[in-house]
Amino acid sequence: MTTALPAPALRRSPAPRLQLVGDRPPVVSVHEPDGGRVGYLVFLPANVDPAAVMSAHGIRPETRPLVEPGTPPAPEPEPAQQLEPDHSDDAVRVDRARRLVEVDGRELDLTYLEFDLLAHLVAHPYTVHTRDALISGIWGYGHIGDGRTVDVHVARLRRKLGPVHRDRISTVRRVGYRYVPDHR
Repeated sequence: MTTALPAPALRRSPAPRLQLVGDRPPVVSVHEPDGGRVGYLVFLPANVDPAAVMSAHGIRPETRPLVEPGTPPAPEPEPAQQLEPDHSDDAVRVDRARRLVEVDGRELDLTYLEFDLLAHLVAHPYTVHTRDALISGIWGYGHIGDGRTVDVHVARLRRKLGPVHRDRISTVRRVGYRYVPDHR
């Protein structure tokens, strides 16, 4: 006699959750010199006004006129030449185009993430950056890790900056870090 084995129970994954992103200030991408743009696709019921939903969450909706089929597209404006100098202060100079950092005229040997982290901090002096914001901005949203990842990279950066300039990256206890150009 043959006994039928019970069919394996199918595990159902939890229902996907949607979260409206944009209720916090946007994180500037450090991987692109112009900050880049991020687009989101949000599905809404037919009777909901998307502009009202965005405004309710503090997001300014961006609207563009529709182009009639068959009409040539408007010419793209010429991209402005980057006239803004690289971020630097009296001792620390960041050159994004060549991906190098000089401290008192001495070039630092930084890893890819160390460079991005320091360039981001130098570009936003006196701004307190939470560990989570740094993880999402430097490592990307898909990075799996915790705040200790940021702590380890900041410790390495401080060591490479040397004893004279290590205090330029200051710790804000239980929050994150900030870059202070004139730390003396």
